[in-house]
Amino acid sequence: MARDDLYVAVPSSFRCPISLDVMKSPVSLCTGVTYDRASIQRWLDSGNNTCPATMQVLESKDLVPNWNLQRLIQIWLDSVARRQLDADSVRNSAAVPSQNQVKLLVKHLDINCFSSLTKIICFARESEENREFLAKMDGFFSKVLDFMRNAESGIKIVEQVVKILDLMLTKISDKKPLLETNCLSTILLVLQRGNSDSQIEAVRLLESIAVDGESKLKIGQKEGLVAELVKSLRKENPRLIEASLSFFIAITMPKRIKTVVIQYRIIPELKYLLSQPNTTTSITEKALELLEELSTCKEGRVEIWHDSVLLGRIAETLLKVSSNATEHAVAILWSGCYLFRDRKAQEAVASSNGMTKLLLLMQSNCSPAVRQMSGDLVKVLGVNYKLCLSNYDTKTTHIMPC
Repeated sequence: MARDDLYVAVPSSFRCPISLDVMKSPVSLCTGVTYDRASIQRWLDSGNNTCPATMQVLESKDLVPNWNLQRLIQIWLDSVARRQLDADSVRNSAAVPSQNQVKLLVKHLDINCFSSLTKIICFARESEENREFLAKMDGFFSKVLDFMRNAESGIKIVEQVVKILDLMLTKISDKKPLLETNCLSTILLVLQRGNSDSQIEAVRLLESIAVDGESKLKIGQKEGLVAELVKSLRKENPRLIEASLSFFIAITMPKRIKTVVIQYRIIPELKYLLSQPNTTTSITEKALELLEELSTCKEGRVEIWHDSVLLGRIAETLLKVSSNATEHAVAILWSGCYLFRDRKAQEAVASSNGMTKLLLLMQSNCSPAVRQMSGDLVKVLGVNYKLCLSNYDTKTTHIMPC
């Protein structure tokens, strides 16, 4: 099938008027015209004060997320991806081995078996029935694990093995062997040297084996593993970032793991993600969820609440990203400003226009829990604001430190 047969016309409303590319994060100006966030932000940062499409002078430079358009774009992208997968399946159907062929491939697996592993992957991808067949095959998982334990397998072979394990995650009943030091070292090798798809698969594999406190601790204490996963948050692959955030959310329940993760400077990386104009809704939600989890230990609280820039970023997400993001953001602010009455946190939120957003939030269609926390925050921030006014020195016409 020719590639042109898969051509799909892009709806004009999905393209950014500036870059002409499909918008990743559509936002609207006060003129009603929608742009991709990165493109319009560059336009505004260059000193322009007009709408590029209409050349109207902007009364406000606020960028309002266009959630309906983003949802429609995602539905369209998913549809295109499904068509591509269907086309790929048709092209590759002739290459899918039979069950008897797979039995022979598994029986004769050895260290120089890249081609055999590729065929097994093709077989596993084909259907749930095929994956079930592999799972029930005597000796299949033990042979696959032998490659994970063998440091001399080579990165290309290991990437294939990780791909097979990722496809078979729901079929692996006993995942404890994957917690062996050699297996974790192999996963680390993929994170360091593998391609982006393999890295994502390795992260998902790690998350799947972090099933209890003991396994989470073992993963967290593996030298170099947490550090490499923190580094992945700076890579330009949203799928990898999202997978890594999901992994951290899954393993940070134990306090000892929280401490380890914080020591590897994950909080500055989360601040970086929240400050990027192209950060997706899902990544923002997960970054805030992880910050909420980290704020439940002393080390996390101190670092989050004493970083006024980070608190400002968190406050900015209120009512701008999604209801989930708002819920996590309010919980973080409530913990610092109301529950623990941290003065620095209160001042940072107040100075970032937090009061206005909280008042708007209380009038919105939010959950009762979010409305209650918002009300608590308004009370405590209002008291803090009055204290600041009481320190105003009318004789010297300056404000004393609060």
